[in-house]
Amino acid sequence: MVYKTVKDSETEQIQLVLPEHLNPSGRLFGGQLLSWIDIVAAVTAQRHSGTSVTTVSIDRLTFKEGAFPGDTLILRGRITYAGKTSMEIRVDTFRENRSGKRRLINCAYLVMVAIDQMQKPVSVPKLKLSTLTEKMEWERAKIRKEQRKEERFGSL
Repeated sequence: MVYKTVKDSETEQIQLVLPEHLNPSGRLFGGQLLSWIDIVAAVTAQRHSGTSVTTVSIDRLTFKEGAFPGDTLILRGRITYAGKTSMEIRVDTFRENRSGKRRLINCAYLVMVAIDQMQKPVSVPKLKLSTLTEKMEWERAKIRKEQRKEERFGSL
């Protein structure tokens, strides 16, 4: 049985907020941030699975603060749960101002599925949890998984 740690797949992306990333109110366009979040989650999931992946779901996005022209954004992805073929990825987005101070402005959980060349789901490595935080994330991820299942199939 193959195991990987959370550290094995951690991903960090740096973005500079430029004029083309802004909405009419002069803040970072939410869709642009969502695109960056999806990329970070995909890279994290590919690092864990060793395969191509596809996005299955993105949990609610709550924007705690805006980002503005010239801000540096740091997006950090880490795996929180690995099932048979699916993985939950947490992506935290921090805004760093010019003095280097960082503030969390967004947190998202995405579910990715590992796929083969025929676009069929394939098994992923098990996740070896090393820290208390990782174990707590795993337990909360199991709850989110059940909630997603209920939301998806509850009305059928």
